[in-house]
Order: sequence, then structure tokens, then C-alpha cells
Amino acid sequence: MKKSLQVLVAFFVGATLLASSAMAQQDRKGWPRSLTIGTASQGGVYFVYGNGLAGFISEALKINSSGEVTGGPVQNATLVQTKEHGIGLVTMGPMYEAWTGKSKLAPGLPHRDVRALFPMYETPLHAITMRKSNIKTMADLNGKRVSVGPAGGTADTYWPRFLKELGINARITNSGAADAASQLKDGLIDAFLFAAGLPIGAFSQLAAEADVITFTFTPAEHARIAKAFPEMSAFTIPANTYRVQKDDQKSFALWNFAVAHKDMPESLAYEITKLVMENNPRMVQIHAAAKNTLVKNWDQNTFLPYHKGAVRYFREKGINIPANLRD
Repeated sequence: MKKSLQVLVAFFVGATLLASSAMAQQDRKGWPRSLTIGTASQGGVYFVYGNGLAGFISEALKINSSGEVTGGPVQNATLVQTKEHGIGLVTMGPMYEAWTGKSKLAPGLPHRDVRALFPMYETPLHAITMRKSNIKTMADLNGKRVSVGPAGGTADTYWPRFLKELGINARITNSGAADAASQLKDGLIDAFLFAAGLPIGAFSQLAAEADVITFTFTPAEHARIAKAFPEMSAFTIPANTYRVQKDDQKSFALWNFAVAHKDMPESLAYEITKLVMENNPRMVQIHAAAKNTLVKNWDQNTFLPYHKGAVRYFREKGINIPANLRD
């Protein structure tokens, strides 16, 4: 009798293990052998965040993942829409333009196959110049040489619009964040206007290596931009974000999200979302901006449907994603 019981127990244990193994195989059905994450230029937060995320996915989910340098959110949205990248890091302003077919990279192509995975952080817009330039306000940029980061990035999307709204005629150029920082030190440009999570790596490096100042909008300029660009959220860049910044500086910000194609396997989208949402300390180790990579910020997305796998995860956390944000 005892032997029969042992056999029966062994049978059920074996059956359970086989079922678990089959479930694991089923959960990974359709998963790609590798995954590319679209980031942005070196020296920006996307580059650090995206490559760190790729390493975390490789380690935890056993998918060979890597970050790829791109022009930023505008290009990342299109690379996901066309399935050239598995995941893209996007700012929701450029993502909305892509969603509605107004992308500068692919005008007339509504990016309706892109889906949200999880919230990342806010992207503030910030400006830096050499102290000797005597540039202290946006108005001082009139006639100056200004880099707004790589073509297609959030900074390139909004800074020229801001300057136009304020009646400022600056000479706009494009370059990666690290290159723009070098150009500023070498006197090839007069100011570097960027958009990235705090602290911006290129700004931190400039603050450590050169005599620079950060600057932002006057109260009147801030009010005018707020009225003209309702998609922007008011944002205060805290004092001492950089060694040279002694006071709070009022600016604007847009939220960032990680996105994927709607055809990404539901189980993979679920596991990636769960991995990031439940390991915030690890994400903060990747970059300090990830302190806002939190479940509670799911509602910072107001238009882009969530991937079915992400919806499943948030439902498990007690969040009922609204119908207009689900497939």
C-alpha cells in the first residue's frame, strides 16, 4: 500500500512537472530569437535606458536583446510600425503625430499597429550654453547657432516650434547629444537645446568639463508656450540637477513609453511589462530617470492602445485599462 502511494505521488509530481514544462513552452511560443530596442543618440538618456533594458531582458527572459542608436522617438515609432525593431522608446508627442499619420519621417502613414507596453519617465526640455556666450534667455538665441539634437528626436520636434512661437530666429542644426556637447565646447554652436530624462548625460559631462550654464524660459515665454502647446506638461527642473544649476528652472515635459508592434506575442509583451514594472530598483540602477517607471503612471498614456500582454499584466495589478486604450 505504501509503495502504491509512493508511485501515485511520483506520477502526479511527474505529470505536474510535464504540464509546467509544456506551459513554459507554450508561453514562449512565437517568441523571437533576438530583440532590437530603438534608443537614440549616445549621450542621451534613451541610449542608456534602452541598452540597460536590453541587457535586463537578455538576462531575465533569455532573449538576445540589444539597443540600437537611432534618431529618437520619431524614427523609433516607424521602426516598430514596420517591424524592423521589436521595441521602441518614444515620447508621446511624436508618437501621437505618428499615430495620426503626421510623422515627419513617414507622413501620411498612420502608425496604427504600435501598442504601448509600459510608462518610462518624463522628458523635460532643457538648454545649456557656455557662460561666456552671455546667453541667459531664449530671446538671446536670436541669430545664434543652436543644436536641437538628432533629426527626428523630441528636441528636434519641439524646440524649433517653440522658438518660432516666440519669434526667435535661430540657426538650427542637428547632431547627436555627445557631438552637440563637443561642438558647444569647441565654439561651433552657441547653445544646445535638448530633451531627455534627468540628468542628461551630455549636460552632466559639460558641467564637469566646461564653464557652462543651464537656462530656460522667462515667465512670459513659459506662459506663451503653455498656451500654444497644450500637449506639454509644466515641469520644474530641480536645483542642483547639474553642478552649475543653483536654482529651480521652469520648463515643459512629455511622457515617454516603451512600445511594441501589436503582433508581438502576448506572452512576451506580458513578461517584458511585468519584468520592468516589478523591478524598479534594477531599472533605477540603469538610469535615475527610471524612478518614474512605475505601474501608477500607466494613465499618462491617453491615446495609444496598450498591447494585450500589457493589459493582462495591469489587470492582474487591479487596473482596468479603459476600452479606448485596449484592442
